[in-house]
Amino acid sequence: MGAESYKTYAMVSPLSSHFRPATCAEVDCPHYLNGWRVRVEGLAPQDIHAAKTSGRRWIEQRVADGETWLVFEAGQPCFKASQHRTRVDRPPLYIVRDGDHRGNPRGTKARLHQRAADWQEDFAEHQQKLADEIRKG
Repeated sequence: MGAESYKTYAMVSPLSSHFRPATCAEVDCPHYLNGWRVRVEGLAPQDIHAAKTSGRRWIEQRVADGETWLVFEAGQPCFKASQHRTRVDRPPLYIVRDGDHRGNPRGTKARLHQRAADWQEDFAEHQQKLADEIRKG
């Protein structure tokens, strides 16, 4: 069947409205909790310099010829700390779109339900219409 024969029901929580920046501690970041290490060999000189001058506590550990690690202790922000996010206390958006993953050929506007119960009712009514059509043959 064509995309125009479908409806898509979605509950979405966009990053921009349902998440906020978070600390390593708030998201239980494993690097924050356990520490981490970075192999020096293979890193660009500017990356090594950035790691060593990042303000984080580290020790240099030489394991063998050609294998050196910078070992960072636990309890400090990791290098991806600025990417951590945590949910804010906000319900998801309940959306109904015409069409499917291929798109919305009719170009109709998506419907945004304010309550989960309304979204569920819309879905149930749609399912019932499908069942009725199948029964008709």
